[in-house]
Amino acid sequence: MNILDDKRLQQFRTAILAFIVERPRKQRQLTAAGIDGVLCIAAVLISFSLRLGVWDLISQPILAFAAITLALWYPIAWKAGVYRSLIRYSGARTVADLAAACGLLALPLMAIVVLFRIDEVPRTLSVLHPIIFFLLLASSRIFARFALLDLLKVVATNARRVLVYGAGRAGQQLALSLRHEPQVHLVGFIDDDPRLDGQRLDGVTVFASFRLHQILKDTSIDEVLLAIPSATRARRREIIEGLQNEEVYVRSLPSLTNVIDGSITVNDLHEIQIEELLGRETVAANELLMGKTIVGKTVMVSGAGGSIGSELCRQIIRCRPARLILLEQSEFALYTIEQELGRLMRELGIDIPMKPELANVSERSSMLRVYRYHRPNTVFHAAAYKHVPLVEANPLSGLRNNIMGTLHSVEAAEATGVANFILISTDKAVRPTNIMGASKRVCELILQSRAEQSGVKTVFSMVRFGNVLGSSGSVVPRFKTQIVAGGPVTVTHSEITRYFMTIPEAAQLVIQASAMAKGGEVFVLDMGQPVRIVDLARTMIRLSGLSIRDESNPDGDIEIIETGLRPGEKLYEELLIGDNPQPTIHPRIMRARERMMPWKELDRELQTLDTEIQVSSDSADAVRILSRLVPEYVPDPIWAKRLTTQIS
Repeated sequence: MNILDDKRLQQFRTAILAFIVERPRKQRQLTAAGIDGVLCIAAVLISFSLRLGVWDLISQPILAFAAITLALWYPIAWKAGVYRSLIRYSGARTVADLAAACGLLALPLMAIVVLFRIDEVPRTLSVLHPIIFFLLLASSRIFARFALLDLLKVVATNARRVLVYGAGRAGQQLALSLRHEPQVHLVGFIDDDPRLDGQRLDGVTVFASFRLHQILKDTSIDEVLLAIPSATRARRREIIEGLQNEEVYVRSLPSLTNVIDGSITVNDLHEIQIEELLGRETVAANELLMGKTIVGKTVMVSGAGGSIGSELCRQIIRCRPARLILLEQSEFALYTIEQELGRLMRELGIDIPMKPELANVSERSSMLRVYRYHRPNTVFHAAAYKHVPLVEANPLSGLRNNIMGTLHSVEAAEATGVANFILISTDKAVRPTNIMGASKRVCELILQSRAEQSGVKTVFSMVRFGNVLGSSGSVVPRFKTQIVAGGPVTVTHSEITRYFMTIPEAAQLVIQASAMAKGGEVFVLDMGQPVRIVDLARTMIRLSGLSIRDESNPDGDIEIIETGLRPGEKLYEELLIGDNPQPTIHPRIMRARERMMPWKELDRELQTLDTEIQVSSDSADAVRILSRLVPEYVPDPIWAKRLTTQIS
């Protein structure tokens, strides 16, 4: 077959599928109903000929019996759901539905024939006709599925060759859905049960998992579809890591929900998320801790439109607060999270009063106004500038938003009797090498110092953790964008490592830590093991079904380029200043008591810093005050040179 003939055959196949399979659902239902009517009449003729031994196409008894069967069939078929599942989903379930419908047809048919004794219509036809009709219906469905999907797919020359990992219920439902995808050819199933090796499932071979790599090598597989939603995260990670060195595209079914519903389709597949490799097995949330500072209370989240703030809002809504106050300085971010939370509440069937507040935490008057008006019981302070290079280039804005914003929020919380105030901190506050990290350490000092003051009723606490996957400005979305664009993928240093945690897990742990606070604690989240960023880049490239271009593979798809450390960036991050973390009742939350500064001394420095921020045109003096507040701060060489030059 030449290229032109092959192209015409492909166009013909596509046209047929588009005309028949992709017609509007109502048209396909009416077409199937019309064909079934013809088969019903055919079953009447066949049953009469078998019963009487005479082939007669038209007679009064045949016409009467055909009218009765048609009048009974359509209401029964519609009620039984015969036309909900058509050609592309035909299978054992469809045949069972047809058998049930034909069985229901026999009951009224038998009653009519026996009670009314229609002339020249044998009573046995009430049983014989439904049996013949069922055989015709089942044959038509099977033939249509084979002819339109399997047979036409044989001529496809550009179909993707796929393996389904998992021969259980999810894998079978997915395989059934794949049958109506003209550009997909299912080569086989992979399963961890070695007893299934060599068996056939719906005509498709099942291979044991120990043969996976040999099959990928021998059969030119393009894609592996993971249909193992009940597997542990550790097992999924093991499988995915085993596929990283294979040039195959990997997608996965996300959860058990659709399996239970029996509604798995190709649309339920998603790309492998890096969270599935870096994330750990989740620890079930302690419901008492989750609800202690939230249930029935007025809760405020500052920075509500950010990555952490928005997830805190989602978790808080599920805990049923009395009211939720969304504090955000970005109009678009505030609008977005308000709309999303409204949809979430409708899905959950709840109605929690929610108030969006467009305000800047660095404005003292705005904070007093908001706090006095809403009188929150619990505040999660997530508002901060967190992008290291941007804050390094704009220190006055960073210090104003992070430090003064925290100070003004703390003052407003004390003035209005807030019961619990929780600061969202960062691992970059530990022995910081950048202005952002040092500013967050000052925020911690403010809360630690205020917690030690007599007469302060607000319980101040801090939660410190590392990077969250998928947050704005993080490496994961940047790597995804670079991979989609064809590369290169850029990393700052081949040895740089970072801690990672999923946003939902971080938010849950923050809420639970707030419930354990007595005042002044620095809670540190267990982030697991640090990850080399270059390894993360390699993993994401391979999971996209692409290869890495380097000296050993000059024809690869995506190149990884090292760009050098950015200003203020460290090779690795730490979570503790000291080395004496204390366990808590939660296995993933530690408690640290670290160096603090007396309030009088801290307040004096903060007033000086505020003046510098407000009136200074040179940020060096403000950074110098920052260095006094955080002695362990080691400025970036550029900043160190500026500070030294001005002093001399």
